[in-house]
Amino acid sequence: MKKIPLLGDITPAQFLRDYWHKKPLLIRQAIPGFKPVLPFDALAKMATENFIESRLITHFDGEWDMQHGPLAELPERTRKQWTMLVQGANLYDARADALLRQFRFIPDARLDDLMISFATDGGGVGPHFDSYDVFLLQAQGKRRWRIGAQKDLSLVDGMPLKILKNFEAQEEFVLEPGDMLYLPPHYAHDGVAEGECMTYSIGFRSPSYQELGEAFLQFMADSIDLPGRYADPDLETSNKPAEIPRHMLATITEEINKVRFTEEDVTIFVGEHLSEPKHNVFFKGPSKPLTMGRFMEALAKRGVALSLKTQMLYRGKHVFINGESFAVGRADKLLLDTLANSRALSGSALAGASDDVIEALYTWYQDGWVELA
Repeated sequence: MKKIPLLGDITPAQFLRDYWHKKPLLIRQAIPGFKPVLPFDALAKMATENFIESRLITHFDGEWDMQHGPLAELPERTRKQWTMLVQGANLYDARADALLRQFRFIPDARLDDLMISFATDGGGVGPHFDSYDVFLLQAQGKRRWRIGAQKDLSLVDGMPLKILKNFEAQEEFVLEPGDMLYLPPHYAHDGVAEGECMTYSIGFRSPSYQELGEAFLQFMADSIDLPGRYADPDLETSNKPAEIPRHMLATITEEINKVRFTEEDVTIFVGEHLSEPKHNVFFKGPSKPLTMGRFMEALAKRGVALSLKTQMLYRGKHVFINGESFAVGRADKLLLDTLANSRALSGSALAGASDDVIEALYTWYQDGWVELA
């Protein structure tokens, strides 16, 4: 897919300075002449798969309902007020992935996925807010958006959806194909289809610190080294046998305080955590993989590309791919950093690759993490 401007007459640097996390931005014809990368039938087929996250949201007779996929059956397209959502379309379609990658002025560590919403007339998910930044790109038909910077984010009780109880719109826009609306986190919004429409949501990862803290402690559990065993050679008698001795607490506190973590520990944790595939993502290697010799020949001619599902990151000497990490030397690092940034390497770029890099690429090829270009 050809690179597109996306942000109208402002640069990515201006967008990050003036809008990111701060205020909404409406961009008329962010992608002039834009057409859906996936037709309805292909989208509906994806929603039937048990490894693709999907939802069906209806608002029939004034009642909200949500059904999680796989969606074996959909309402008639002529019926109003229903919405089908397909998450992570970029993992399964190269055109959807190419569209998502246009937003890489935001780091891959933050870029999450492309969700596609198909709605019939009047369809939507109700007034709500997201905990992350989002770009809402209109792909087909029209959708009316009402948005507001309200502080009251209380929700309606007993609903299958997180619908705002006291939604107050401050602005209103109708988006047509190619138009795009950016919203910062916690900005209230409500989008309603005017006729049949498709909207693409480019979302971003925003893990809670609680989630990160819990995951980090689990990560560090494998590296803690506290030798020795509790002992109290100077134990004295007590007339309160059920009370935990003060010196016991002091000794254990002193030992636990020896647990330390470094910036490198955090770096490795963050890289592995953010590159870890989601629970419903599975890789499949080639049914008849090439031998190492033939792979090297094909590599020299065709080069290699990361799978659509692969997340590859790096920091310093550490490279992270699909939840795994390893340290590399300077020469290998330059090559692997290029692969992570470009998501592909030509055969000529691989001409000077070390044996270690070739072996890693061959293993990733067998696992389905990379493909011959």
